[in-house]
Amino acid sequence: MANFTVSPGVSLNEIDQTFLTAEPIQAGAAIIGPTVKGPIETPVKVTSYAEYTTMFGDVIESGSQNYSYLTSIAAYNYFNYGGESLLVTRVVTGSFTSATTNVNSAVESGVISTETDALLTSLASVTGSAGTYTISGSSSGTGTAFTGSITLTNGTTVSTITATNGGSGYVVGEIVTIPSQSLGFGAGAVGTNATITLNADDIVNSAAFTLETISEGTIMNTGASGTGGALATGTKDNVRWEVTSANTSSGTFSLIIRQGNDITNKKIVLESFNNLSLDPNSNNYVAKAIGDQKLTYDSVNNQMTVTGEYPNNSRFVRVKSVNLSTPNYLDPNGTAVTAFTSSIPTKGNGVFGAATGAPFPVRAGKFYQNIDATDSQGLTGTNYTNAISLLSNTDDYKFNVLFTPGLTDESHIAQITSIVTNTQNRGDNLFVYDTVNYGSTVTTAIGKSATRDTSYAATYWPWVRISDPATGKLVFVPASTMIPGVYAFNDKVAAPWFAPAGINRGGLNTVLSAEYKLTQANRDTLYEANINPIATLPKQGVVVYGQKTLQKDASALDRVNVRRLLIELKSFIGQIAETIVFEQNTIVTRGSFLARVNPYLEKIQQKQGLFAFKVIMDDSNNGPDIIDKNQLIGQIFIQPTRTAEFIALDFILQPTGAEFPG
Repeated sequence: MANFTVSPGVSLNEIDQTFLTAEPIQAGAAIIGPTVKGPIETPVKVTSYAEYTTMFGDVIESGSQNYSYLTSIAAYNYFNYGGESLLVTRVVTGSFTSATTNVNSAVESGVISTETDALLTSLASVTGSAGTYTISGSSSGTGTAFTGSITLTNGTTVSTITATNGGSGYVVGEIVTIPSQSLGFGAGAVGTNATITLNADDIVNSAAFTLETISEGTIMNTGASGTGGALATGTKDNVRWEVTSANTSSGTFSLIIRQGNDITNKKIVLESFNNLSLDPNSNNYVAKAIGDQKLTYDSVNNQMTVTGEYPNNSRFVRVKSVNLSTPNYLDPNGTAVTAFTSSIPTKGNGVFGAATGAPFPVRAGKFYQNIDATDSQGLTGTNYTNAISLLSNTDDYKFNVLFTPGLTDESHIAQITSIVTNTQNRGDNLFVYDTVNYGSTVTTAIGKSATRDTSYAATYWPWVRISDPATGKLVFVPASTMIPGVYAFNDKVAAPWFAPAGINRGGLNTVLSAEYKLTQANRDTLYEANINPIATLPKQGVVVYGQKTLQKDASALDRVNVRRLLIELKSFIGQIAETIVFEQNTIVTRGSFLARVNPYLEKIQQKQGLFAFKVIMDDSNNGPDIIDKNQLIGQIFIQPTRTAEFIALDFILQPTGAEFPG
């Protein structure tokens, strides 16, 4: 609005209409299942198959044979056919922990091994050369003052110490520094100028900080270094570390994370962190630069709990603890504080160990077509319980389609039921699952599908034979392992509201054959039971030939493309609506909503998702009584397009001279 002065003149005003409103988030797919490695029961989004294998691995070895989890095959197909993001939740059986390692400093320490109160001839074991050392141990009681010297087994005298009765003595785990430290040796500690003999072989360097792997399981244990620096159990799936430089003048050092199967003269560097510091006041503090957060599933509140102060910037490790911090390493003159210089990590490399949890099933043979209720890739249905509950959380996890290859309604009915219930409650995704195990019949498959009635789930049958992309084995896998690729391709070349089926968008090019070559009668029977057939067509190969949901009543929502259209619209428009919560209930607010929703629906219409639409948010549905209740009402009318699934072509023969219809 122009602002005029009293006298005539020109008013120049600025109206900025360039503010950008964030576009609603586009959700991708989600998958639950076992993986070779990775964080457990922690949903992680990956955006490529390379990123998936880095985080979760691909090939496993069980019983001296190589296998792939169905999770990995599904992820491969999803990204290979155009998928953009996949939320992966790893499930396991048993207890798993991360592997850890200490990055050592120049500070040396030792541990008391024995205590002879009367003679003091074999009191402690310690490590290192002449200098200041740290020892720990246990004792109690009272005794006589002791004065003497500490001598290493090589004859070097470390220093002279004075040890007096400390009253309560010292306890296991207590750190005591010599020289110039009062020790209480307990009853019977007598003598003057006695010699304490120490074992030089036990000297160790104190840990400046401790790292642990983000991935959990014994696969992360890398073992000792051997010829050429190769690790005993180093593989492409685990890591090692190396401090490449250290500067005591500045208090900084550089750390690299290497692949577990590299060697000294052929290092494979995965990540580099330069100019790190143990100074918590530094911007490059080691815990801040690498990250120290750990996520743990909280079953009571059905959410992830976070410990640690800094987000993880490394894909492979986090800082578990900083043991020798160096606050304000440099004094006001820029000189290193002498007491801190020995805390800086020394150059060298190290390995990870102490992880628990075997990621490889010890029960051979329960992969691919052999899975059943007692063993599906080394797991049972109950191993999925926490992950299923966690993904019911709509606020934390967004996805538009969910896959669980390895679970079937025949063997894991409780888990399938839970997911169907969660999916209906969420209302923002489609669940694709398998009804039966390998070797089942049409009748069995139909019997299982008859127990479900929902537009939020779809199923495909039969199983299909493929060449495992990681091992090259010819194996049978459930249909839900391949459908992620079909959905990804459909969305890439068309849109979610197109049918992910038929020759154009439903071809299974990497499938060698279906478990059964379905007849037309088989396909009719399956489709009538809301099972989408995997058909084998002459010259076309194996094709998805159906797109029904499991809704029994006939309506637009008994088709996958319409259900996915509604999911897309609800997600997009719902996020727009969230931006006007707590705004004034005025025509301006309503107008801003309509200004974003109508163009979006027009775009969907232009892309063949809608025949027609109308959005009403005005005085007709927002009268004074509604406004006084702090409500804002909008009505979105849509006419979704339908797919041509049944095509009739009449060939009509006419005599010569007859005119064709106009």
